[in-house]
Amino acid sequence: MRWLTENSPEAVADALRAVAPELTGHKVVVRETLDEDDPVWWAASAMVGEQYVAKFAWSQPAALRVAHEIGVLAALANEPEVPFLPEVVASSTDPVLLVTRRIPGTALWDIVDSIDRDHAGRQLAVFLAALHQAVERVDHLVGGLQPVLLPPATTQTIRAGIGQWIRPDQVESVMRWCDWADDVLASPAPTVLAHGDFHGGNQVWQGDELRVVIDFETVGTAEPEYDLRTFPGTGPGIELLQATMHHYQQISGRTLSPARVMAWHLRTTLGDALWRSEAGVPLPDHRTPTAWVDDLTTRFSALTIDPAS
Repeated sequence: MRWLTENSPEAVADALRAVAPELTGHKVVVRETLDEDDPVWWAASAMVGEQYVAKFAWSQPAALRVAHEIGVLAALANEPEVPFLPEVVASSTDPVLLVTRRIPGTALWDIVDSIDRDHAGRQLAVFLAALHQAVERVDHLVGGLQPVLLPPATTQTIRAGIGQWIRPDQVESVMRWCDWADDVLASPAPTVLAHGDFHGGNQVWQGDELRVVIDFETVGTAEPEYDLRTFPGTGPGIELLQATMHHYQQISGRTLSPARVMAWHLRTTLGDALWRSEAGVPLPDHRTPTAWVDDLTTRFSALTIDPAS
């Protein structure tokens, strides 16, 4: 396996000449990335002309993730095919490069307020049900699956750091929620093939139709509720989560636990708020950890879950 020498249009163009010579001559525009000192994050994507997207890496840890995504997408493309997959135009591990066809559209979180949540939830459930049942096929073809990459912060990390970023009157509730999440997730759960990072930014929609799901480099084994961990915060309420769970259970025959979804959501939300606050990086919606804790209170209430009971 060989990765690129640097994060530049010239390096991507050189890789394209080796992997997909038919794309030579298209303008390459590398998307901006955060300055990261850790080589784990040395990966990015580039627009190749108007129709293609190239994903690449310039370190071994990042290249391993892109290579993993290449193998996963190849396995998922076999019958029975999982819907809403990106169309792979070219791929290679020498150098590591994944080229897919660009699908124009909008991220879910930019349109969720204006679409029918039940219709959207059914499409999301169709994707998740097909993906989750492909665990044995993908495990065989990629040579063994590991748990999903880059899991959310542990409750131990949240307990240790979140207090300075929220109101004093919220601290006791958050500590109690962490205890509750530990209890909920302590019981065993079935294992499926999980996307691992199934948030609204990794979905491309046109109107109220899902066109493609992207970024499969974190795919691994997890419980099915793990892939719904961002859904309680997608939209003005919990309607999309409820619709997706309802259709998923009808399609797959598998019952999902709202409590397990919220336990993962708690770790995801507070872990994200914590690392961003410590790093001086704005929260995605440019609000505060205090507001996010208030949101969690509202979501627990909407789902009639009482972590204190």
